Amino acid sequence: MQNILAKAARLKLLILDVDGVLTDGRLFFDNQGVEYKCFHARDGHGIKLLRQTGVEVAVISGRKSNSVALRMKNLGITHVYQGHENKIMAFEELIQTLAIDPVQAGHVGDDLLDLPIMSRVGLAIAVEDANFAVKQRAHWCTTLPGGQGAVREVCDLIMQAQGTFAGVLEGYLS
Repeated sequence: MQNILAKAARLKLLILDVDGVLTDGRLFFDNQGVEYKCFHARDGHGIKLLRQTGVEVAVISGRKSNSVALRMKNLGITHVYQGHENKIMAFEELIQTLAIDPVQAGHVGDDLLDLPIMSRVGLAIAVEDANFAVKQRAHWCTTLPGGQGAVREVCDLIMQAQGTFAGVLEGYLS
């Protein structure tokens, strides 16, 4: 676990997949083809707290959805890449834009499309219910499944590794 904490301590960026990470991976459509997604409130709060500590958060998704754009806007996430089945191009643009080394980035994924980014970042994370090949190649796996608090678990881990969690907690206790 010390190795994981050391990797998390140097992160300046957390990249999230959407379907299967921020959601449980199920897709809901109404009769007009409007897509609905369900996001976990604790994940959103964890993202807000992590961003307050100075860690950037970005989303790179193979699919495109208006509900994702709305949720990310609500969370204050400005680095949103949707409709990128080749996620590496978005990843490279993001790394250049933020002028950081890939080792300073972490990525949370659940399926094979996430492997190219996971193989390039300093901390590759798989959600509990990720594809077995993704879990095998991750540095760390969450105990919670995608869309059910896994992202909050990651945010808490990063804040603990960077020594910022106690300050966040103190804000709620004082």
